[in-house]
Amino acid sequence: MSLITRSPRRAAALLLLAALLPATLTAQEVATLLRQRLEDPALAPVAGVDLAARPVLADFYAARAWAPAWDDPARVAGLQAVLAQAPAHGLDPADVLLPVVGGLAAAPAEPAARADRDILLTEALVRYGYLRRFGKVDPTAREPAWNFGRGFANGMEPVAALAAAVAAPDLGPWLDEKLPAGPWYRQLQLGLARYREMAAAGGWPEVPGGALLRPGETDPRVPLLRQRLAAEGDLPADASAPAEPERLDAALAEALRAFQGRHALEADGVLGPGTLRVLNVPVADRIAQLRMSLERVRWIAGGTPDTYVVVNVAGFRVAYVKDRRLAWQSRVVVGRAARQTPIFRDTMTYVELNPTWTVPPTILRQDILPKVKKDPGYLRRENISVIDRGGRIVDPYTVDWSAYSRGVPYTLRQEPGPENSLGRIKLMFPNEHAVYLHDTPAKALFEKAERTFSSGCIRVEDPLALAELVLDDPAWDRAALEAAIAAGKTRRVSLKKPVPVLLVYLTAIADPDGRVRFFRDIYDRDDALLQALDGPLRLGLPATRSAATLGKPGTAPL
Repeated sequence: MSLITRSPRRAAALLLLAALLPATLTAQEVATLLRQRLEDPALAPVAGVDLAARPVLADFYAARAWAPAWDDPARVAGLQAVLAQAPAHGLDPADVLLPVVGGLAAAPAEPAARADRDILLTEALVRYGYLRRFGKVDPTAREPAWNFGRGFANGMEPVAALAAAVAAPDLGPWLDEKLPAGPWYRQLQLGLARYREMAAAGGWPEVPGGALLRPGETDPRVPLLRQRLAAEGDLPADASAPAEPERLDAALAEALRAFQGRHALEADGVLGPGTLRVLNVPVADRIAQLRMSLERVRWIAGGTPDTYVVVNVAGFRVAYVKDRRLAWQSRVVVGRAARQTPIFRDTMTYVELNPTWTVPPTILRQDILPKVKKDPGYLRRENISVIDRGGRIVDPYTVDWSAYSRGVPYTLRQEPGPENSLGRIKLMFPNEHAVYLHDTPAKALFEKAERTFSSGCIRVEDPLALAELVLDDPAWDRAALEAAIAAGKTRRVSLKKPVPVLLVYLTAIADPDGRVRFFRDIYDRDDALLQALDGPLRLGLPATRSAATLGKPGTAPL
C-alpha cells in the first residue's frame, strides 16, 4: 500500500508543500538579492540607475527582513500616479525616475528583475518625498545667511517615514498630509499650470522696438501689443474690437498699466524700452521663474506658523499674516545690489520709538567719512553726535578726520528726530546681520517701481500700521504710538508675543485671484539656481545607518 493510500492527510500536506516550495525559494532569492544590491556598493547602479537614497533603502529593507515592498499592483499604480505629479511641482520627471518606473506594473517572475524593480520603486518614492519636502537645491549653498530649519516631515526620521508611506492605504493623500505646502505654494502651482498652457498654445508674440508710444498715440505695433497683453490676460478676453486698431486707446493703456504693475514697472501706460524688454521675455523664462519660486518655497515650507511677518526682498513688499490669513501688506525699500538684504529668519521682540541710529562701520567708512573729511559740519546738519570711548560727546571740528581711512575711534550716533535715517520707529528682530524694519524720512522712494536704495535694512512705507499689528495690544494702538512719538523720547515697547520674521527672495509670486507677478532678479541669483535645479540630483540623505535624522532639526515657516 502506498504512502498516499495509507495517510491521505499527510499526502495532501506534502502536495501543498511542493506547490509552495518554488514561491518560497523565489522569495528567499529576492530577499538575498535585495540585500546584496543595497549592501554591496560594487553592485551599483541598479538597472542603470545610480541610487541617491541607498543608505535609507538599506535600512528600510533591513527593517522588513529584506522582503519586497511593491508586490501589490494597486500600490504600484498609486506610486506611479504620485510620481506623475512631479511636473506640477516644477520638478523634473527624470529626477523621480518617472521614465524608468512609469512602465513597471506586475512584478516579474525572475528574482533579479523583481529585486531591481522593487528597489527602483522605493528609490523613486524617496526621491519624490525628499524633493517635495526639501527641494532639489541646497539653500545653504545659495544664501550666505540661510538659517531656516529643515527638519524631516512631522519629526519622523527617514526610514520610519518611508515605511509609513509604503504602508499607507492611499499614498497620494498621505503625502499631501505629511508634506504641507501652504497657500503660496498652491497658488504658484496654479500659475505654473496656466503658463504651461500658454506655452502649449504658442506663447505670445514679440513686440518690435520703436519710438516711445504714449496713450492715445498710433503705431503699427499696437495690434501685436494687443495680442501680447491678451495672452496673459492683462487685456480681457472679451474686450471689444477697437475702432482704431493701431491706436493705444484707453482700454489698451489700462491693460498695459496692469502688466506694468505685475512686473514692478512704472505703471504709466507708456510703451518704452523698459516695458518693451519685459514684454518680450519668453514664456519659457516665466515658467522657469515659477519653478524657481516653487523651489524656494519648498526650502521653507515645513512647520508653517500661524502668524508671521514676511518680506519678499525681490518683490519690495512686506506682509503680516495672522492666523494664516493675509492681514496687511505694504511697500518696502531693500538693500541695493552692493549691500544686499540678507535672506534669513529671526524673531521680532520689540519696537523702538524715536530711535537713535548708530552708524554701522561699512556706512561710516564708505559713505560718511568721505563727506566729513570735506565738511565736518555735515555731522551737525545731520544731527549726528560724535562720542568717544568714554561716552563723552566730542566737537567734530576738533577731530582730525583726515587721519582716518577705514574707521575712527568714535561712535557716530544720529539722534532722534524727523530726519533720523530710521525715521520715528524701528521694529527689531535682533540678528547678527544688524538688519531690521524701520521708518524713513525718504518717503518719495516708495513711489519708485524698483526700490533698491538701502544699505541692507528694510524701510517700511507704513511702519506704524505694522507696529500696531505685531504689538497686538489695545494700549498700543496707532493713536498711542503717535502720541509716544510726539513726546520725542526714545522708548522701547516689547511685544507680548514674539513674531517670526521671514526674509525671502521670490522673483515670481501668484495672487489668490490667479494673477502672477514677476520681479527682476535684483541680486542676480536666478541663473545659478536654475542651473542647479536642472542639473544632477544629489540628495542630502544620511550617509550611514547611524544617522537618525534628515536635514537640520527645527521648523520653517510659510
